[in-house]
Amino acid sequence: MFQKPNPKASEVHNKPSEDFAAKLAQTLELLTRAAREFSPCVQASSLGAEDMVITALIQKLELPIHIFVLDTGALHTETLALLERVQSRATSLSQVLVYRPELHNVIEFIRREGQGAMYKSQALRKECCQIRKLEPLSRALSGQKAWITGLRAEQSNNRSQMQWIEEDFQAGRPITKFNPLMQWTWGDVWHFLSENGVDYNPLHDQFYPSIGCAPCTRAISLGEDFRAGRWWWEEATAKECGLHQK
Repeated sequence: MFQKPNPKASEVHNKPSEDFAAKLAQTLELLTRAAREFSPCVQASSLGAEDMVITALIQKLELPIHIFVLDTGALHTETLALLERVQSRATSLSQVLVYRPELHNVIEFIRREGQGAMYKSQALRKECCQIRKLEPLSRALSGQKAWITGLRAEQSNNRSQMQWIEEDFQAGRPITKFNPLMQWTWGDVWHFLSENGVDYNPLHDQFYPSIGCAPCTRAISLGEDFRAGRWWWEEATAKECGLHQK
């Protein structure tokens, strides 16, 4: 018997807020300000839905903001395929830069702790994040005055207190951080993607609202928290890799 396919995320979640136009205007203003007053600055992209919105706006505005992606060596094949497509559409003003972990550090960690080390303890999971994400992040932000994220306040309690513009501290030095989608809802994100025909990770169609490394990400069920699929074996209050912790 023929089974009807699941609806796409772009169809299910396309539910803009009443004040979506005002939110979009605020986001455009912040991105323009970042490029004008904090050059050089970069966008940190996980290639998730929110980051695809920001990349599309940067390119639409023709802003001199490069995009960087942390290829941890453990990403889903769908994410890597999307990365190739994003790179193919890059412009001279918004180049897509890829940062990878130091291979010898990855090999040594796996040799010492095993492939499933992240499941053994929170300390080992954070050590894996340090090697695969935080160290490459320090290189990505080197020499930058600011970085732009796709964080939204509704994603988690940890992120509900953030500001449009924050003074951050990365790689041993202060750096300005822009959160231009701070007040956007999940419905706002998908409204923009749908209305503008923006490419996105097909894992979103498989109930992955938040996508990280393959071993540390799963689909969520109806009623689960937005980030329930990230490090699901840990306490909810610990669900950060360190990229966005104060």
